Amino acid sequence: MNKLKILNDPIYGFITIPNSLIFDLIQHKYFQRLRRITQMGMSYLVYPGAHHTRFHHAIGCVHLMQQAVNVLRFKGVTISEEEETGLYVAILLHDIGHGPFSHAMEHSIVDNVSHEEISLLFMERLNEEFNGSLTLAIQIFKGEYKRKFMCQLISSQLDMDRADYLKRDSFYTGVAEGNINSERLITMLNAVNDELVVEEKGVYSVEKFIIARRLMYWQVYLHKTGLAAEQLLIRVLKRAKELYNLGEVLMASDALIYFLKHKISNKNFTNETLEVFSKLDDYDIISAMKQWQYHEDFVLSNLCEMIINRNLLKIKMKNKPVKEGNLKKHVESLIKNYNISEEEAKYFVFQGSISNQAYQVKTKRINILHKSGKIEDIVKASDQLNLKALSKPVTKYYICYPKVKV
Repeated sequence: MNKLKILNDPIYGFITIPNSLIFDLIQHKYFQRLRRITQMGMSYLVYPGAHHTRFHHAIGCVHLMQQAVNVLRFKGVTISEEEETGLYVAILLHDIGHGPFSHAMEHSIVDNVSHEEISLLFMERLNEEFNGSLTLAIQIFKGEYKRKFMCQLISSQLDMDRADYLKRDSFYTGVAEGNINSERLITMLNAVNDELVVEEKGVYSVEKFIIARRLMYWQVYLHKTGLAAEQLLIRVLKRAKELYNLGEVLMASDALIYFLKHKISNKNFTNETLEVFSKLDDYDIISAMKQWQYHEDFVLSNLCEMIINRNLLKIKMKNKPVKEGNLKKHVESLIKNYNISEEEAKYFVFQGSISNQAYQVKTKRINILHKSGKIEDIVKASDQLNLKALSKPVTKYYICYPKVKV
């Protein structure tokens, strides 16, 4: 069977699967599940084209990693065949632990178990199946491999993950501000003392990359309507879990019922839990919400109906924390109009904050290599004054409440 397939990608054109191990991992049911996990959660309610999946993104990352390996080898950086495969496997599987709608699950039906932790569990499980051939990839993924630049290609402020998702999300949303030149960025990469650097000629491409990241966060990832929808989804899952534990009968897939029934945290995320998790995707959540919108529980039915029919909460963004009196006013209005408890009303009225820091000076810096051999941080190397400002976190506060009567 020919395992060196070619895939057609709307962003990069033809993508080649580099070896049979990568092909076998792509074919595995754990990875095929990513076809059913939306890359951008509820953002399609704002940008109708944003229906691309984690599967698309992971394949794109492998393509960019192939380019990075070729560029570094051309510049005299030694990368063995084993290391090359390790890099491809690590980047292919870096997002395999994402749950339905990407981030909503982490904050609702599992107790602060991050997708990175679940990705690692999947990789360890696959390593057993593939007779230890993922061992090096796991080391690189965990950031423990001795050659630091390899870990930086997987996770840093200029990694193949970001190089793909900014360009891909820009394409599918139609938000041109995120369209970075990933090929130019990769062509400018080098490694000095096993640390990833960008050659001086690429400084403007890095500036564009950081600014694009900031604009994509405010315009797309932290868009207020998408934020309101994601918060509703988190509350749907929390309410469903609450009702199920009170003995309510809820129609849902076996995989979803498992997570409603059990309190899952890092300590009890067993192999059995992982197997059930691998059966869970966006379709479980959508089909459950289609059923639950007719449930007799006021909170669950209304929250589901809001998402299904895109009749979302009103959301207001502010530069200062929301005053308690503002929240109280909306809560009291709901209690009065619908004769519900304060606890129930708080599912529809809540506040929170979002933060955007385009570049973090203190961690995982982007280093520029000058022709003289001097290496310095992009903020110092750049004549773009904005970069210093972009390294400061900007926090905004929001309040959500029903537009009219629920």
